[in-house]
Amino acid sequence: MISVYKILQNEKISENSYELIVEAPLVIQKCIPGQFVIVMSKEDSERIPLNIYDYDKDKGYLHLIYQVVGASTEELTEMKEELFSVAGPLGMPNEMCANPEAFKGKRICYVAGGVGIAPIYPQVKFLKEHGFDIDVVYGARNANLLLIRDKIEKVVHKIRYVTDDGSFGEKGFVTDVLAKYLKDYDIVVAIGPVIMMKNVAELVKDSVEKVIVSMNPLMVDGSGMCGACRCKVDGKMKFACIHGPEFDGSKVDFNLALQRMSIYKEEEQQKWELYKKKKQEGEN
Repeated sequence: MISVYKILQNEKISENSYELIVEAPLVIQKCIPGQFVIVMSKEDSERIPLNIYDYDKDKGYLHLIYQVVGASTEELTEMKEELFSVAGPLGMPNEMCANPEAFKGKRICYVAGGVGIAPIYPQVKFLKEHGFDIDVVYGARNANLLLIRDKIEKVVHKIRYVTDDGSFGEKGFVTDVLAKYLKDYDIVVAIGPVIMMKNVAELVKDSVEKVIVSMNPLMVDGSGMCGACRCKVDGKMKFACIHGPEFDGSKVDFNLALQRMSIYKEEEQQKWELYKKKKQEGEN
C-alpha cells in the first residue's frame, strides 16, 4: 500500500485511549480548532471521524486521540507505519477560535468529560495565544482516565478536576463543580459524552450568555451521506458533521440525540464479533 500519511506515533495513553501522530501537512495547513478529520486505516476500512487534538503546522504533524470502542478503532491501534487516508479539515470550527476578537472580555469555562479533553485542548491553547484566560472543569470516572494533564495545565488559567470515585480532584460529576462557580462565567463550552453535555446545558441555560456543545459522538461516516449524525437544533434538523460539530447547547434536542446513539448498536456488535473472529483465525 502506498500512502503519504506516515505514522510517527500510535501509542496507548490510558486503558482504552491512544495518541496517533501522522504526517499530514496539507490537512492541517488551514485547520482551526473545533474541526475534525476522517481516518481510514486501510483501503477497505471504515471511515473514522476524529477531532483534531493538536497540530504542528511547521512540521506538518497532526495529533489525534481516539478511544477503542469497536472493530474499526481496534484495527487502528494495529497501524504502525502508515494510514491509507486522512481527510480534512472538516466541519465548522469553534466560533470563538474562528473570530476571537468578537469574544474579547468574555469569561469562558470549558467542561471536559473523559476523552472530550482532546478537542478542548487545541481550543484553549489557541485562545490563550490570543489573550484569553480560560478555565476548565475536567471530569472522568477515575484518575487513570484523566488524559494529557501536563499539556492542558500549561494552557489553562485554572483547572478543576473531578472524578466519579474521588481518586483525583473532587468526588462527583462535572456539573457539581461547575455549579459552584457558574456566576464567574459568561460562556460555557462542554465536550464529552452526550448525557454529560445535556446535564451541563440544562444547568447553565439560564445563567450564562451562551452554552456550546459538540455533537461529535453522533458521527459515524463524517461525510453527511449516512445520516447517522442528524440532530435537532432549534427545531431544525442538522448534521453534526456538516453544520457542526458544535451547536448552541440550549437549542439541542438531547433526548433525540441520546436515542440516536443506540441506532447502530446491534450492527456495531456484529462487526466487532466478526473482526475478533477473523483476527483469531489469522493468529492460528
